[in-house]
Amino acid sequence: MLRLRFHGRGGQGAKVASRVLGTAAFLDGYNAQDFPLYGAERRGAPITAFTRISRDDIMERGLVSDPDIVIVMDETLLSDPQAMPLSGLKKGGIVFVNTPLSPLETKEEYGIEDHVITLDITKVSLDMIGKSVLSSLAAGVASRIAGIGEEALKGALEKELSGIISDRDLLGKNTEAALYCYNTLVPVQVKTAETIREKENVITLPFETARVSSPAINATGNTPLRRTGNWRVFRPVWNYDICTRCMTCVSRCPEGCIRLNEDGYPYADYDNCKGCLVCAEECPVKAITKVREIHSRSEEGDQ
Repeated sequence: MLRLRFHGRGGQGAKVASRVLGTAAFLDGYNAQDFPLYGAERRGAPITAFTRISRDDIMERGLVSDPDIVIVMDETLLSDPQAMPLSGLKKGGIVFVNTPLSPLETKEEYGIEDHVITLDITKVSLDMIGKSVLSSLAAGVASRIAGIGEEALKGALEKELSGIISDRDLLGKNTEAALYCYNTLVPVQVKTAETIREKENVITLPFETARVSSPAINATGNTPLRRTGNWRVFRPVWNYDICTRCMTCVSRCPEGCIRLNEDGYPYADYDNCKGCLVCAEECPVKAITKVREIHSRSEEGDQ
């Protein structure tokens, strides 16, 4: 049995990706399970989705805590102590990361010792679909790694996406982009051991009665410590030659992330700006442009 775990952010399409993969596996003659797990947060927050694929009956249920393959749709999750996408990965497992970095650079950047495959599917999505929606592309990547046939992937994309997308042209672009990702990756053979890798973070909770195991939240919240700037796909950048210091962007920012410098010009708190770009849409003189965020190299472009 192959066990896959998708890690993405709300709105990127991790749930749909796992569903397309599960359907593709079914169309290719496998038994399959797929399901998501949402947190209590909002768009942009980390979410997880799971897929099991087997020629035999699948008798196990529940979350996949020991995956053979991990699909990381947002590389900033690799540094998130609450997401921990590599947690429980089996020895010999495969990690796919959506990043412009090479596999070797990604290993060095994030200290990964497992087999890493990379592709900048955000760039592919922007170039081929015009939006940073990654569901079909991640499904294409996962299907390739899991050894699912191309025709089965095509059938799954048609079946699953047609229930979400009514625009046939957009559906065609999604399918084309997914197949591009599928065929860009070199096929690999997954050879995992049942043991999980060293330094794993999985713990086994013993059964306890409800009275004992019910959570009691007594600690203070960690919201001030959570940096949401790594949710961005695009960052707002000001042109001070055009900016009139009208403060429209400051008043329109829904997160209160725009401040004024000593000269009265606005600038963004990039640690927390989520890249909604309401500021750019509301700017009356169009002094704000959007610049593609590449988180692993973002410090190079900071103002």
